[in-house]
Amino acid sequence: MNIPRPEYPRPQMERAAWQNLNGQWQFEIDCGMTGKDRGLLQKDKLDMEITVPFCPESRLSGVEHKDFMNAVWYKREFAIPADWSGGRTLLNFEAVDYYCEVYINGKLAGSHKGGYTPFSFDITDLLEGEKNTVIVYAEDQNRTGMQPCGKQAGRYISTGCHYTRTTGIWQTVWLENVPQTYLKSYEVYPDPDNSKVRLTLHFGGDIFAAKEITALAKFKGDIAGKVKVQSKGSSVDFCIALDKLHLWQPLDAKLYKLDIKIKTKSNTDKVKGYFGMRKVELAKDCMLINGRRIFQRLVLDQGFYPDGIYTAPSDNDLKKDIELSLAFGFNGARLHERVFERRFLYHADRMGYMVWGEYANWGLHHNKAEALGVFLPEWIESVKRDFNSPALIGWCPFNETWDVGGCKQDDEVLRNVYLATKAIDHTRPVIDTSGNYHVVTDIFDVHNYQQDVEKFTKDYETLLTGQGKVYGEDSHGHGRQKYEGQPYFVSEYGGIAWYERDKSQGWGYGNAPETLEEFVDRYIGLTDALLRHPKIFALCYTQLYDVEQEHNGLYYYDRTPKFDAKTLAKLKKAMKKVAEIER
Repeated sequence: MNIPRPEYPRPQMERAAWQNLNGQWQFEIDCGMTGKDRGLLQKDKLDMEITVPFCPESRLSGVEHKDFMNAVWYKREFAIPADWSGGRTLLNFEAVDYYCEVYINGKLAGSHKGGYTPFSFDITDLLEGEKNTVIVYAEDQNRTGMQPCGKQAGRYISTGCHYTRTTGIWQTVWLENVPQTYLKSYEVYPDPDNSKVRLTLHFGGDIFAAKEITALAKFKGDIAGKVKVQSKGSSVDFCIALDKLHLWQPLDAKLYKLDIKIKTKSNTDKVKGYFGMRKVELAKDCMLINGRRIFQRLVLDQGFYPDGIYTAPSDNDLKKDIELSLAFGFNGARLHERVFERRFLYHADRMGYMVWGEYANWGLHHNKAEALGVFLPEWIESVKRDFNSPALIGWCPFNETWDVGGCKQDDEVLRNVYLATKAIDHTRPVIDTSGNYHVVTDIFDVHNYQQDVEKFTKDYETLLTGQGKVYGEDSHGHGRQKYEGQPYFVSEYGGIAWYERDKSQGWGYGNAPETLEEFVDRYIGLTDALLRHPKIFALCYTQLYDVEQEHNGLYYYDRTPKFDAKTLAKLKKAMKKVAEIER
């Protein structure tokens, strides 16, 4: 059977016993949210079919329904392998947008709120023999102002910076067999200065059983460190001393493999993962990666696909986007206004590709106090999910948050999210909000879409001289954003429109260049102004590829090249002009 997206969805914690539930499901649209009243839970067969994990708006789903769907239903049968008896069966969802309820054999297994993070239910006690039925009910109402939805369009059509919506299941659904006592999650705290790594393990199931934990670190097949500890609690904390230190560096990703075994009197859980020895620090005017001053040449990546929308058609497509970025001389990306698939982070970890973690804050009225209660739980799930990724070097929960009608309530929402993020993760810097609207931040972050190279360069003179306000300081007159000497990041610039295929539609920032030569000169001029500035440590060009009506990418939406090899080489040379270690 041909299963779409068949790869293991959680690379940092792999188990041998699992089953992919992607493929054909029954499906029904419930615009009036009346499905429960109409008996859809009891209905023998839903009206349509859909290919999971692709959203119903996408071509790959087989549905391609573009209008708003307030609710949708999914149903399928599944079989439990005979050799799974004696353990626990977990039903895992990588992401469902936005609120969902899951039923096993007609009984509620649980619910989840938030469209971007994974969740699991222990369905062992709901199973009825070998053949079972799962029903998923998902609500998605992104026009309420109380639902983060990122770049998903709030109008029927895609306009401006808003694109086709994603409703319901949009990542892998899978079953997993675990013992009665099992590893639920773990955190990695690399300590390269002392050649050791600290692990914190959290257990599920019979958590108070006496446990013998063995953790083994390997590098290229050789044992690099081993530890054995005992635990009777719900978690345990220990260190592995490494015989030889191999650092994870940008574009030079050295990864250790991690084997964890949890043995109790009655069962054993075996999990495989990996980690990278990488430390992030802030210094004057820059960020240090393992003590090295590396200029971050980033690109804005929206994570949209023409035929899968939020979902990459294949695992290779995730890897390919990183390769396309590297081809232009970038060494990382802002993963913009959404949470990317875990498999993308896996490829970034393996390829030494630096990324910033964001959330889909657009659509949420953050100027309301209740927005904190909506946003924070979902954001915390995201931070915890990706905590162990060495490629992820910083957090930025919000993007472009304006004061609305002079209201300052959003200041407190941003402040509290920043403080919560720092409390959960003290190992990475946090930008409260990207783009000229800071309340409290580790890094001063600005957006600048000025297309005139001379004016763009002049914008950063005061940053160098110290005379007058720096660009972005109090830029909207609210007295909200003050520069206090933090490292300075131009996290959006460029966005130069270039669309030779069809100039009758679409847009980019500023006036589109008339010729290819004009595009190249503008791209190099804007980029050079940032690369050569001694007070700027990072840039992020908008953007890697076109998305629907937005034609300011370096590739077309289908990832085909806009430029010939000669032009690409010239643009790549301009981006890599400043060596990584000389800053």
